[in-house]
Amino acid sequence: MQRWWFLEENGDAKDVSAKQESSGKKSKPPKPSGDRRHTFRVLVTCELLKDETVAVTGSCEALGNWDPEQCVQLHPENDGTSNVWRLETELPREVSVTYRYLICSIDPTTENVHVRRFETHLVPRQIPVWLADETADGPGKGGELKIDTLGDINGNVKLDKGWLTTETIVQFKFFDNPFSVKDRIKNRLLYVKITTMNLRINAEKQNLSTLLDESLSNDTRENAAESATTYSFTEVTSLGNPNASYEQQSQFGCPYNKDDFLIFNVTVAEPENVAYLVDLYAYSSKSKEDELPYHLGYHYILPNFLKTSEGVLELPVTCASKHRPLGMMRIEYLKVTPLLPSRCTLERSYIRYWNKRWAGLDVGHRGSGTSFKASDGNVIRENTIASLKKAVTHGADMVEFDVQLSKDLVPVIYHDFDIYVSLKRKTTLETNDMLELPMRELTLEQLRNLKVYHVVEGRNREAKFFDEDLEEHQPFPQLAEALELIDPHCGFNIEIKWSQKLKDGRMESEMTFDSNLYVDCILRVVLEKAGDRRIVFSCFDADICTLLRLKQNLYPVMFLTLGVTSRYPSYHDPRCNSIEMAVRNAYATELLGIVAHTEDLLRDQTQVNLATEKGLIVFCWGDDNNCKDTIKHLKSLGIHAIIYDKMDIYSDKAVKESVFLVGARESQAALLQQIDIENRYEQTNQHEFLNDKDVRLNRDKMSSSSATAMSVASSS
Repeated sequence: MQRWWFLEENGDAKDVSAKQESSGKKSKPPKPSGDRRHTFRVLVTCELLKDETVAVTGSCEALGNWDPEQCVQLHPENDGTSNVWRLETELPREVSVTYRYLICSIDPTTENVHVRRFETHLVPRQIPVWLADETADGPGKGGELKIDTLGDINGNVKLDKGWLTTETIVQFKFFDNPFSVKDRIKNRLLYVKITTMNLRINAEKQNLSTLLDESLSNDTRENAAESATTYSFTEVTSLGNPNASYEQQSQFGCPYNKDDFLIFNVTVAEPENVAYLVDLYAYSSKSKEDELPYHLGYHYILPNFLKTSEGVLELPVTCASKHRPLGMMRIEYLKVTPLLPSRCTLERSYIRYWNKRWAGLDVGHRGSGTSFKASDGNVIRENTIASLKKAVTHGADMVEFDVQLSKDLVPVIYHDFDIYVSLKRKTTLETNDMLELPMRELTLEQLRNLKVYHVVEGRNREAKFFDEDLEEHQPFPQLAEALELIDPHCGFNIEIKWSQKLKDGRMESEMTFDSNLYVDCILRVVLEKAGDRRIVFSCFDADICTLLRLKQNLYPVMFLTLGVTSRYPSYHDPRCNSIEMAVRNAYATELLGIVAHTEDLLRDQTQVNLATEKGLIVFCWGDDNNCKDTIKHLKSLGIHAIIYDKMDIYSDKAVKESVFLVGARESQAALLQQIDIENRYEQTNQHEFLNDKDVRLNRDKMSSSSATAMSVASSS
């Protein structure tokens, strides 16, 4: 994995290269014997689920070198009666060791490690260099061993959701009032519960057809389902709740209220061998306060129902007592598979990091601005290397651009789903001289070699740009080229283009790509080429944001929202149609924040607080941003970044350079201080150093001061 923000964050200049180039399980090497014994003790304040355990990973071989597969498990003290977990192990004597705690689960079949939650502090925990007169377990007051608190370092709590390593998440969504049932129960509040069933066990231990036989009694069916449960985790959230977050479902499921939006996240290790039992419960109209609900109906979702990465299921509901049709239910699903081979480690993560000094960033829209609107006088084609460089030259902190795939799966920078291709080589374009094609139907070579026009040029029959002979002005630059050619101190806001269903049922564009494959192709390029660049992903599609968040643990993701607007048609997915729903989805999914439409923000400026009060970051986009006064006003509202055209006209920066370049200079000074400390150490007599406690302590103090200086450089 590449270094990222390392100079500004903690000065660790080690290259985090890809650790695992295959998806196969690696055998764990024997742990080396160190020169000192150390005891890890951590207080776990949250409730652990079945199959979850506490582990530690760190910067030495004994702790797995940050590889999640090589993390080391802790064990509860006092035979599980304590909330304190413990590990005694050998650590190297001559170096300080950094480490993090995590909650993980281990697949009992393959022994693959799945990261459930992990500490994401910029500066991890540290064990200093061992001193000769310390106790074997390390320093402590009165012989008492230090106790850490999981997720808490000096009052700063950061314990974030993990990413997929080998497991799969299947997401089931209930919204837009998806239940059509008989009139007698139509107005009842329904409770939805999803239970996983291991079909492999069923095939070996019992006849599946018997299990699914509707002639079985309800009790027999539920007992059979219980015996077939598999290694899995099921969490649910309701976006109807202002404080939506994923939680374990209760015994009788989660209620679906009118106009609600329920999302079930089901984590499984072998999706091809797992079925899902959907149960519906309801309370009697005359039920007492302590009376249990009755089982209304059910349906099984078999793995062959989920052949694609996303889809819609129209399923019958079978009455639990009479085994007769009760109605129908509609479920939209999303299947999230891991990015393989895995390229992420536990060394660092920026999925929810934002520096306080990054306030009111200037972000160049499509580089130096959109270039195909009638009123726009931009002389550089949008989304080209030239356009991106121009924005950087005029002080852009970040540049925003659109990325989609060519037919041969190459990520290219382009905004529209369609293009026009010239059928004849003429100086004047006639009505029949152009053919409109989906961009996805052409390979990269075809896109770069054909005479291709923007949709506006095609519809108006008027070519606007004649500079394709200049390499940097060529349309369809590769994402890899932008990562290599643009100043590394300029951040990237990479918007993933994906066609969505509109509220009227139409699709923006017919997509033929599988969504997992689509996102994987883009992520692989970024993870390979990004280096130290600051990168934020964004997308209007909430499901693509979910994929981006769950497939990697390095780059933050922001949810683009259309909001309340009359300028664009609304989407079928209500999460994108209001800032309130976007905030709830981003908070529950643990995204960095939202990218709001400025039109909606200006309509109700208090909506900014909906996000910031939940710790979310807010960017904004829209034509309203192309005004100096509006940009100034948005910054006064506390907007973290404003995306706008014509950086050379609307930016009011006195010094035309990125805020990240300024931070890099400060961090470079801190790094030079650290190098000076290391040089002085090398010049110290090695024998005297190892035996002189005062020298050892002085060196630790100098190292600590250097690390503090770097931390201040990043957070001031």
